[in-house]
Amino acid sequence: MRYQPPATPTVTPAPTGGFDSYRQTLAARARAAGVREATIQAVVPYLTLNSRVIELDRAQPGQVNNPNAIPPFAPYRRKHVTDDLITRGAARYAANYAFLTNIERRFGVEPLVLMAIYGHETSYGRVTGGFDLPQVLATLAYEGRRRSFFEEEFVASLQLLDQGVPRSRLKGSWAGATGYPQFMPSVVLRLRTDGDGNGTADIWNSEADALASIAAYLRDAGWKPNVHWGVPVRVAPTFNRAAVRSAVVAPRCPAVYARHSRWLTVREWRSLGVTPLGRSLPENELATLIEPDGQGATAYLLSTNYRAILDYNCSNFYALSVGVLGDTIVGR
Repeated sequence: MRYQPPATPTVTPAPTGGFDSYRQTLAARARAAGVREATIQAVVPYLTLNSRVIELDRAQPGQVNNPNAIPPFAPYRRKHVTDDLITRGAARYAANYAFLTNIERRFGVEPLVLMAIYGHETSYGRVTGGFDLPQVLATLAYEGRRRSFFEEEFVASLQLLDQGVPRSRLKGSWAGATGYPQFMPSVVLRLRTDGDGNGTADIWNSEADALASIAAYLRDAGWKPNVHWGVPVRVAPTFNRAAVRSAVVAPRCPAVYARHSRWLTVREWRSLGVTPLGRSLPENELATLIEPDGQGATAYLLSTNYRAILDYNCSNFYALSVGVLGDTIVGR
């Protein structure tokens, strides 16, 4: 899971005494969490601020999929569901089919989504980031946009060092995500999984471990076995959108979930003039509707498993592109 800026970011004032003093706060947080003193002394005194990280963080948009100014999905889809990602994903899927089938039996998560997330996050391991995680997380914590969150992730990065992960391996994005799955350090601690059976869970070098770890994440997020993430649909011109508008305000990522209708069964959607294009979800399966390119374009009925993908990255465009890429990889 990658760090996502809050919808209305609030920057906490800089700690008194500057970054030199703040290092002692980080050391105290690490000690309270049981990090070995040797690890603290090997890292904390040498931390420096990374101005590039601050620049990148402040350049992030304030909202995700702002419902008052919604861009179309199609340009994002063209950028993130490319011929290259499809071709390489299909080759990997075919080469690892037996392994992926075993992962599905073990975790209940459909393999095409695992491969698509892997491709979307790091281009199948090609682009994992070269920022030093302890420095990145200390910088973001000091900056104050989400101080408590990043302090916890900083401590988690030290706990990984305590577990024997070398500092040279703790590289990642400017936002602190690492490895093939682009997990935050706390997620690495909690969910990294041995996929190849060699006794270690190396999400930085083992594709099998990375895919198993993504599966573990989605299962933990509530993935329901044997249910597809969603299907494209055609919406009848006479469809009454007001009748299916959801009145629920989501506590997390409300702008993202505001684009979803209320839940109905697939059978009920059909009766309202929403027709699957090709394959469908089970008739009694609950689904929600999204029209990412507006009225008259392809829409999608989304199962509860779509929300597990949103847990990975709370963006409709991200989750839709993962689903579409996965479907295209396997030719669905």
